[in-house]
Amino acid sequence: MKNTKHRAQAIAMVGAFTILSACAAHQSQPVHYYSNGTDLPFSEAVQVDDMLYLSGQIGVAPGTTSLVPGGMEAEARQTMDNIGSVLARRNLDFDAVVKCTIMLADMADWPAFNDIYVEYFKPGRLPARSAFASSGLAYGGKLEVECWAHTSAQHSLKE
Repeated sequence: MKNTKHRAQAIAMVGAFTILSACAAHQSQPVHYYSNGTDLPFSEAVQVDDMLYLSGQIGVAPGTTSLVPGGMEAEARQTMDNIGSVLARRNLDFDAVVKCTIMLADMADWPAFNDIYVEYFKPGRLPARSAFASSGLAYGGKLEVECWAHTSAQHSLKE
């Protein structure tokens, strides 16, 4: 009984030490907030450790709040180009993207979006993905795409 009690205490202490070590390591890694260069109330991206979380992008022309003309195809291409610009500012490209969430104003636009989306990724390197319909998106857009990217050296562009 006594041996079992000591073993349980030792296991608990190792577990507590592991958790404290992980917390200390995490606290030593600062969180970086990257401005979107506007007065809009969000960061364009936030980096935590090796993950870069990109805010959702829509099909607005760079530096404006105006959607590009041309419907779903034009908005999809501009949205993906906007994501590419955020990645490039962090010295990354679409190879770094590991997860995307797609929000569509109309699920009937799913095939048209997919046709554009796959052009931005290498075959066999498609990110994990979720998609859903939304009853309303910013500026009346047809879609919004949010991504996560891994900043490891194997994915990043050469500086």
